[in-house]
Amino acid sequence: MRKTYRSRGVKEYWAARWEQISVDAPMQNAGVYPLKYAQMTVQDRAGKILEAGCGAGRILRYYHDRGYDITGIDFIPGAIEKLQAADATLKVEVGDITNLQFADGAFRYVLAYGLYHNLEDDLDKAVAETFRVLENGGKVCASFRADNIQTRMTDWLADRKSAAQAKPDAPRVFHKMNLTRKEFQDLFARAGFETEYAGNVENMPIFYKFRTFRAAGHKEFDENKARAEGYRLSWLGQRLQNALMALLPDQFCNIYVIIARRPK
Repeated sequence: MRKTYRSRGVKEYWAARWEQISVDAPMQNAGVYPLKYAQMTVQDRAGKILEAGCGAGRILRYYHDRGYDITGIDFIPGAIEKLQAADATLKVEVGDITNLQFADGAFRYVLAYGLYHNLEDDLDKAVAETFRVLENGGKVCASFRADNIQTRMTDWLADRKSAAQAKPDAPRVFHKMNLTRKEFQDLFARAGFETEYAGNVENMPIFYKFRTFRAAGHKEFDENKARAEGYRLSWLGQRLQNALMALLPDQFCNIYVIIARRPK
């Protein structure tokens, strides 16, 4: 279990990020993370869905627009306010994954992408709360930042950039938690979940960080476009990334995804 430190704290980072980008359109590409894994999890229209950490809304709006009963929560009030302004029919509210204001067994599905790794001290409590609000037989699909070569390289690049911009004596604070695949699976097992799937995902390939290796329509970085379409690489960039993933998939993904069930 490795911690990443940056010059800004978690809430400050996410408040600034959601302030900078507009509300997402519903996600378009069902072949990439996270929609690919949401569809592996959500198997019927009757089950209520909670998206914990809904952010700018790409998954929330995908299911809402198709008539699913989905509620979104986020711990950044500005993100929720933006979503409400974009579509007043969305069921969204400010919420805390470690203290959910929902009844036991309120949902059949919980989707939580890039959420748990923002917690420094309350991981087990957060996953226990997820377990509590799921009905018996319900499923969670979650992602977590991997502790591997790729994220260590990403942290090194970010540290170099921030060192050039920050004051020499600027304090460094907790930014993200990083887990190995086994640590991630053990986290859910301790809460009582049964794992159905655990895999590595290259949400943002390492080569995407370099303009040269991005697809033609992605040369100028547009986060909303990348979030809707996936982080697309050029022909060369994709083949280089494929080679890394073929040789060392657990070292050159950037996240792990788990689908786990609350036993009946």
